[in-house]
Amino acid sequence: MGGCAGSRRRLLDSEEEETAPEPRPPRSYHKGALWKNVMGFWLLGLCNNFSYVVMLSAAHDILSHQRASENQSHVDPDPPPTAHNSSSRFDCNSVSTAAVLLADILPTLIIKLLAPLGLHLLPYSPRVLVSGICAAGSFILVAFSHSVGTSLCGVVLASISSGVGEVTFLSLTAFYPRAVISWWSSGTGGAGLMGALSYLGLTQAGLSPQHTLLSMLGIPALMLASYFFLLTSPEPQDPGGEEEAETSARQPLIDSETPESKPDSSSNLSLQERWTVFKVWLVAVFELLFFRNTSLNHAQQYRWYQMLYQAGVFVSRSSLHCCRIRFTWVLALLQCLNLAFLLVDVWFSFLPSIYLVFLIILYEGLLGGAAYVNTFHNIALETSDQHREFAMAAACISDTLGISLSGLLALPLHDFLCHLS
Repeated sequence: MGGCAGSRRRLLDSEEEETAPEPRPPRSYHKGALWKNVMGFWLLGLCNNFSYVVMLSAAHDILSHQRASENQSHVDPDPPPTAHNSSSRFDCNSVSTAAVLLADILPTLIIKLLAPLGLHLLPYSPRVLVSGICAAGSFILVAFSHSVGTSLCGVVLASISSGVGEVTFLSLTAFYPRAVISWWSSGTGGAGLMGALSYLGLTQAGLSPQHTLLSMLGIPALMLASYFFLLTSPEPQDPGGEEEAETSARQPLIDSETPESKPDSSSNLSLQERWTVFKVWLVAVFELLFFRNTSLNHAQQYRWYQMLYQAGVFVSRSSLHCCRIRFTWVLALLQCLNLAFLLVDVWFSFLPSIYLVFLIILYEGLLGGAAYVNTFHNIALETSDQHREFAMAAACISDTLGISLSGLLALPLHDFLCHLS
């Protein structure tokens, strides 16, 4: 088999006559192809979520455009800790960072909701191109923007990129060995860690947010290279030959037939994923966890929160081979307890040190990452080959819906707390 560019033409774009199946490749070739595919999906997970994570890490800086001078093209990497709302002890921006969260997730939610209605008509290759172009456009637009509105448009592009990519690549896993799911999940966790850590490290080193964003333009190029040149040709889901895989790739995500295998399991998983609204609400209230008795200013504290959360996500999303959790509702319950505890601290400010908050946020990241990877792993085990593509695409909708609801709830909460004396 050749590179992925040729395989995509065979899988999606060609309308050529059927050919006789090729002889079965040697065992050593299958092993090499497996490693190419798992590394390909790890890189795709990394690149697909990278812009999404960077925009969350840059949320405080994006909103700081409101106080930047007219002749500046970027925000000072270490702005002075001047309160934006002098009547509040939280050092609030006039607009909550939840606004950036919403701009970073609502387009993704819309894409995932509409995907079963028409996205299947578009072959995989054009979808990946759209995702890569939007990711690059988001970095450029936010880097050169002079207003919050323009920056939020760039965040929307990052959301479109992430949404199209996630639906596309998760559906594509149905045509590869199940091992690629854990590698994809690990890659998305790596995006969180590397995205947040690179933004934190470069800005801490003195690079402006503008130049930091521009330095990340190689990530969309890496995603395109991983898809077109690293992945091998997908395997058909039954012995019918490669033409069966071509047919499956063009089928609608919603079939007219009722799924026959384990109808209760997918419903149960959806209920578990609805707890995401509590998990991601923590990210939306990070801005309000502000400590004045530390050398870190407010913007730096927010960046550290994001980095530590994503570090926990990366570790747990990469842990499937070591630890598998069947009852993911336990993780959701622990996330709810985390939310309640930190909301009480926001209200009463009883934690004496920011380092305690660092540990709690790292722990929350571990819970969130474990919930993600184990949910999709359970789906892979409990659905038939025929319905797995649809199940993967549908399951990620509830995750995004939870994030969107958390952002909507965080906006009034932010305004309420910021008006407290």
